[in-house]
Amino acid sequence: MRRGGPAMAAPEESLRRRKAGDADPQPRSPRAQGHDPAGFPDRLREGTFWLTRIVLLRALAFVYFVAFLVALHQNKQLIGDRGLLPCRLYLESVRRHFQGRVGWDAWSYAPTAFWLLDWSHMDTGLDAFAVLGLGISFFVLIAGCANMVLMAALWALYLSLVNVGQVWYSFGWESQLLETGFLAIFLCPLWTLARLPRSTPTSRIVLWGFRWLIFRIMLGAGLIKIRGDRCWRDLSCMDFHYETQPVPNPLAYYLHRSPWWFHRFETLGNHFVELLVPFFVFLGRRLCVLHGALQVLFQVVLILSGNLSFLNWLTIVPSLACFDDATLGPLFPSGPGSLKCRVLQLQRKEPPEAQQGPTYGRVVRRVVNVSLGVLVAWLSVPVLLNLLSSRQVMNASFNPLRIVNTYGAFGSITKERTEVVLQGTAHPNASAPDALWEDYEFKCKPGDPRRRPCLISPYHYRLDWLMWFAAFQTYEHNEWVLHLAGKLLAGDAEALSLLAHSPFTGREPPRWIRGEHYRYKFSRPGGRHAAEGAWWVRRRIGPYFPALRLEDLRGYFQARGWPLPEPSRPHQ
Repeated sequence: MRRGGPAMAAPEESLRRRKAGDADPQPRSPRAQGHDPAGFPDRLREGTFWLTRIVLLRALAFVYFVAFLVALHQNKQLIGDRGLLPCRLYLESVRRHFQGRVGWDAWSYAPTAFWLLDWSHMDTGLDAFAVLGLGISFFVLIAGCANMVLMAALWALYLSLVNVGQVWYSFGWESQLLETGFLAIFLCPLWTLARLPRSTPTSRIVLWGFRWLIFRIMLGAGLIKIRGDRCWRDLSCMDFHYETQPVPNPLAYYLHRSPWWFHRFETLGNHFVELLVPFFVFLGRRLCVLHGALQVLFQVVLILSGNLSFLNWLTIVPSLACFDDATLGPLFPSGPGSLKCRVLQLQRKEPPEAQQGPTYGRVVRRVVNVSLGVLVAWLSVPVLLNLLSSRQVMNASFNPLRIVNTYGAFGSITKERTEVVLQGTAHPNASAPDALWEDYEFKCKPGDPRRRPCLISPYHYRLDWLMWFAAFQTYEHNEWVLHLAGKLLAGDAEALSLLAHSPFTGREPPRWIRGEHYRYKFSRPGGRHAAEGAWWVRRRIGPYFPALRLEDLRGYFQARGWPLPEPSRPHQ
């Protein structure tokens, strides 16, 4: 019985093609066709960014979580009702500057929701903002999804904290987190909480916003180095960096003793990654992916070699926008119901716009995304002019909302490390030869030479970082140092919580406190000091501020509106 149809026609067609010299290709295995053994495809198409959005949101949520955790643990002690620089006093000074009114001028100068709160209970507001930010960021981190409302809430909460944080929030990574967080608002659908919202594919404009951000971060950092310290040009900066960076970690101790040629290689590598690699982002998909990979690797190296807060973790986030689904696919599990499988299904189907035509919601979203692109381009003009200027400034904002900023790091390198060591004594006479002065230990900054350098990244001790700056300035430039001294004289529990150790724990507070200035150097591995267990060798330079009693600070405190702390227990 003769059977017709395609099954019979196939051999004849195959024979005809062989005679024409166009043989059928050899059968391929399911894996070679992009399928796993269970029959599910595992190779994603290039040029879509469903998985990219999930990775971006989770990475940013992690950084937000750390930032709000730092705020919860430290804000009350630093900017609370009885903090070292109370934000209530700061807001009052801004209001006085604008003739006592909290109008548009005050809001534009310091955009913060704290204008709306009761200033007599700032501790409650600070904690509430931190807890709310922790909750939202934790949800986004675990769920891998968000909407515009949640991401806008995270951005507004952190903006409110930064704009009352004063010197404690004056670093470049605060503005960088706000710019990154602002862009992330537009990654998401308005209301929907879905990891793969079919009607809201990842906007290419937003992705290019992230790429433009990482380009400016890295190029700004590279240019400020070339224009700044001469050691970046003669390739010697890494001879000093590991020892003099704000808060070294244990690995920095060993990296500091690397051979001179290794330090020259590091500096050249830094210039390559910061001055040349950023341009890869504009040179096609493959070089863009290479750019992202090199930047992530560079940030991981920096994370391993020092405690630079969450800066390097945050810088990884915009680099992820260089990876599409095809690049990130191998990081996700395959199988029925998996995210990768669902993305493959989305890739096979026509775009919803082609099936249903434009809708009101899609038109609005396109208008919003184009408006975002225009806004970023307009706000980038002064940033670009700053990059091209021989008087380039780093870590500056040109708008109060910090949407587009200029960045840079370590434009100059300190060649010697100095530290301020706070000491107290219970002796009634500070100048007596037999007065015993005992050291306070901070959480992470160098103090006791025998204490191993800490490892805390991405967490951040704000007081320790500011003490690094204070060490190569004077206490007149850092009034909060004397406020801290007064609180230690009173045995203030909140101030003591910022420190790792008080020599007066379980005893009366000291009668006197002073600041001593020391020069610190890493001990030499295998040398005498290292054999004795010392990571550091220190030598006294002189006094940083003179010995003070609590009553000596009364007028100083009153002039600044700081309440004079009362001793926790009176001296006998």
